[in-house]
Amino acid sequence: VLKVLADQGLVESRRGRYGGTFVRARAAGSPGPAELRRRLGAVDVEDTLRFREVLEVGAAGLGASHGLTPNQAARLRAALDATREAPLPDYRRLDTLLHLTLADVSGSATLAAQYAAVRATVNDLLDCIPLLVRNLEHSQRQHAALVEAVLEGDADGAREVMREHCRGTAALLRGFLA
Repeated sequence: VLKVLADQGLVESRRGRYGGTFVRARAAGSPGPAELRRRLGAVDVEDTLRFREVLEVGAAGLGASHGLTPNQAARLRAALDATREAPLPDYRRLDTLLHLTLADVSGSATLAAQYAAVRATVNDLLDCIPLLVRNLEHSQRQHAALVEAVLEGDADGAREVMREHCRGTAALLRGFLA
């Protein structure tokens, strides 16, 4: 997963005494619809959005059905809490971390790696549209319901919330293309 994120320029590895892998900050501002259309020229957006939905719905269901260890549950709660408190410039990065955490706790390293790659593509597109506070509030309600369903072992509920969440993102992107 780290290799995929590094290849996309989202993380940076540093060596030395204070080394490690760190999330890179994205440039402030939204490039806009013209840049979105340019980026879409290199991406099959419908395929990307469908693949993302399959991976995320599957990850949510797997995490809920297999149950989480106390450490995994704590990581998932912490990732959700971070999105609640995120300032707008940090929101997308912390939202991505929540979704990557969910993919990771699914128990499938392959799923997590594939999700990291597709999420990098989706983020590249989402970076071209503004963060809309009303959408973020709705997204946060979905995140809370999703995490609750996963923690309670409600696989069907987790899958349904995630499906709705993915479709909302897809509708948002399509709306900016129209």
